[in-house]
Amino acid sequence: MQNIEPALLNLTALPPLSLYIHIPWCIKKCPYCDFNSHNKPTYLPENEYIDCLIKDLEDALPLIWGRSIHSIFIGGGTPSLFSPKSVERLLQAVRARTNLLPMAEITIEANPGTVDNDHIKGYSEIGINRISFGIQSFNDKHLKLLGRVHNSHDAVKAITHAQKYFDNINLDIIYALPEQNESDLISDLTIALSFATSHLSFYNLTLEPNTAFYSNPPSGLPDNDLCYAMQDIIVDCLAKHKLQRYEISAYAKPAKQCQHNVNYWQFGDYLGIGAGSHSKLSFSDKIIRQIRQKHPQNYMTAVKNNEHIVEDKVVAVTDLPFEFMLNSLRLIDGFYSTLFVERTGMSLSTILPILDTAKDKGFIKPIRNGQITPTKLGHDFQNELLMLFLKENHENK
Repeated sequence: MQNIEPALLNLTALPPLSLYIHIPWCIKKCPYCDFNSHNKPTYLPENEYIDCLIKDLEDALPLIWGRSIHSIFIGGGTPSLFSPKSVERLLQAVRARTNLLPMAEITIEANPGTVDNDHIKGYSEIGINRISFGIQSFNDKHLKLLGRVHNSHDAVKAITHAQKYFDNINLDIIYALPEQNESDLISDLTIALSFATSHLSFYNLTLEPNTAFYSNPPSGLPDNDLCYAMQDIIVDCLAKHKLQRYEISAYAKPAKQCQHNVNYWQFGDYLGIGAGSHSKLSFSDKIIRQIRQKHPQNYMTAVKNNEHIVEDKVVAVTDLPFEFMLNSLRLIDGFYSTLFVERTGMSLSTILPILDTAKDKGFIKPIRNGQITPTKLGHDFQNELLMLFLKENHENK
């Protein structure tokens, strides 16, 4: 790759813009979770936090003037700890202050142990049109090992309620669990598929730094060979049920891909509000990233004093290839070279030597009609593929 000096960009078009809203509390922190989540206090400051989210959004409006919001994702933590009434007030504030597209995808994450029929019905009535359940497993033994607050009965009941009000439902499942075998996985697959939801996400359990599992790994974790075998079972089984794998961990019925996440993976823009949220925003001459204060109480205090953004930086041009690939190489079909040029403002020639290296290593297929597509090897060893695009690696070649 050419050694490009940091400089202003010349973006001819801005990508789609999404809004991410973070609710940081859970009933209790799961031992595998590395998201910004915190145990729910005795008094949950629901109204006060909504006030802060609205002010956070208002303060950010100058960064997104004139742009439409294509999707909203309310994530956590456990957003379903908040009542439909509170979420409605928040969405009303968003609609009043931004150009939210009429058919925008609006997702809320929910824990089966925190919702009942009225809760779920309420979310549908305020304009939320997609719900994502953190099921993780339908096996009570595995749910207990994962530290979940719900059981399999809660999961089935929540999905059944949701199907009365939503036609766009995602189930998150984790595999390669402690003491899990292929038979256990097939049981989870069979139950998940029995609901015929529009979207399924299957994540390989990983021991992330700063989690309880990382400090004290559970016994009985499957070895790498079993993990790969489980992944093959998932891919084959879901394909037979007409669920298209469009991202490493995501499977959907036709036209039911998560539009919010697709925008992330295609290096689109997103404004993040709430404790610990991240933003990536493009302008004609630069791309910026922001991070907000992480701890909920510190965030709420900081918002009131206009001090909630703890990092605000322009992305160096030399970092853009890696940042783009970090997202787009997760897509099963990869991306077109025109997307790279449009979203980074860089010529494809700047990364052709790296693409050639990746092809020689078997990580990507030969480029056809401008399409850059990872191979199965490239998906299985994605970290090694991404390392090729790190600035310090390619500048020393």
